[in-house]
Amino acid sequence: MSNQLFYGDNLEVLRRHIKDESVDLCYIDPPFNSKRNYNQIYNNVGKEDQAQAQAFIDTWTWDDIANQGLAEIQENYLGHFTSQSIDLISGLAKVLGKGSLLAYLVSMTLRIAEIHRVLKPTGSFYLHCDQTASHYIKLVCDTIFCSDRGEFRNEIIWCYRKWSINQNQFVHNHDNIFFYTKSGSNTFNVQFIPLSDGTLRRWKGKKQQAIFNENGKRTADSLETESQGSPMPDWWEISIINPAAKERLGYPTQKPESLLERIIKSSSNEGDVVFDAYCGCGTSVAVSQRLNRQWIGIDITYQSISLILKRLEDSFGKGVLENITLNGIPKDMEAAVALANKSDDRTRKEFEKWAVLTYSNNRAIINQKKGADKGIDGIAYFRSEKDDPEKIILQVKSGKVKSGDIRDLQGTMTRESAVLGIFITLQKPTKDMLKESKEAGIYQSQYMSAPVDRIRIVTVQEIIEEQKRLDILLALEVLKSAEKQMEVKQGTLDLD
Repeated sequence: MSNQLFYGDNLEVLRRHIKDESVDLCYIDPPFNSKRNYNQIYNNVGKEDQAQAQAFIDTWTWDDIANQGLAEIQENYLGHFTSQSIDLISGLAKVLGKGSLLAYLVSMTLRIAEIHRVLKPTGSFYLHCDQTASHYIKLVCDTIFCSDRGEFRNEIIWCYRKWSINQNQFVHNHDNIFFYTKSGSNTFNVQFIPLSDGTLRRWKGKKQQAIFNENGKRTADSLETESQGSPMPDWWEISIINPAAKERLGYPTQKPESLLERIIKSSSNEGDVVFDAYCGCGTSVAVSQRLNRQWIGIDITYQSISLILKRLEDSFGKGVLENITLNGIPKDMEAAVALANKSDDRTRKEFEKWAVLTYSNNRAIINQKKGADKGIDGIAYFRSEKDDPEKIILQVKSGKVKSGDIRDLQGTMTRESAVLGIFITLQKPTKDMLKESKEAGIYQSQYMSAPVDRIRIVTVQEIIEEQKRLDILLALEVLKSAEKQMEVKQGTLDLD
């Protein structure tokens, strides 16, 4: 089996593509909104800091999707819900009302039920959350796992140091990880407590050994002293990723590789299948790859898919991508049009992200600004003759296009001090558009083998069918190339 990376809604992927009892270990780190005030969640009312809670509100609102999910649970859709989980969600609907918290719990119940289905009888499930809604989440997990021959094993407390001052409460310095198994017979490899230098903490244990004579009669006992490792407790002190760490990717909820390594080593063996339904920046995927596990990852944003592919390539070389099956990514025009026309607000920007990142070979930066994007869907930087790198602006249009769009792009380039512009269009460009782009002139640099158009029009059809990609060496690639050369030189010096 090749490793699999799915782009799409994890519920749809689970139901359509992941087989019953095919996964050895599942870890998920779903959105759990640690910034939102507990009382506001519990009461489901009240004014909120919109800037802090925006991501949660965007994802968890009571809408048609939530209504459909609630109906599926109550009607036991596909027969995947226990009677206890149905009763729990029905009861919470009366207590909490139909708001953002219930929408979140409905979403999680739908997905945890599917995760239970795909786990092998010896499989394990780790759910990463915090105190905001962990008590509700544990009830959901209990009704799905413990009511169907599964067992709750541990609530793991991940402790970390994070300096902040709050006059009203203690500093929040831990996350919660629930550990469940599908049955009483599960894969588990005992881990031991590491010291700061990476060695194992030791204690002296006494082992009693009986001594028998030649007739088999017990004559004496002897005591042998041997070194034993201290078994890992259910609280883990692992540092969060500091700003200067090499593994840091800038992803807001990135977890340290050492945390995932402990989970994966504990509940799987080499060759086992590790599954992450909310794989984000791909920490579980990268660690599984390093530890020789097979893996399956899902994420609903193409930005995460792009980041994972780039992370794997940077860590293991381009060859690693040959052993990954990509699913859900547009491979023909029909799929590209379907992605562009998605009506779900949660994925309304996915077409633009896919186009920008695919054309730039995952090197561009997505514009994350809310509201009006000021004509910018992505930005890339390339080496120039100046001290600072030059800027490329990428703009994507899925609807009707006209020559005025090119003039608008020129205006955006001027305002943003960008020397190059890329206009990606789903529709075929008009003759006037092509004429307008040529009139913008060319750009030449000593770092380019040939001059390039200041404004380049690229169609989605060319990206898919002709594999057209941005052929300018970007600043980040130059930096990484220089770093690798330095490593080679340093290695040569060390050998001499």
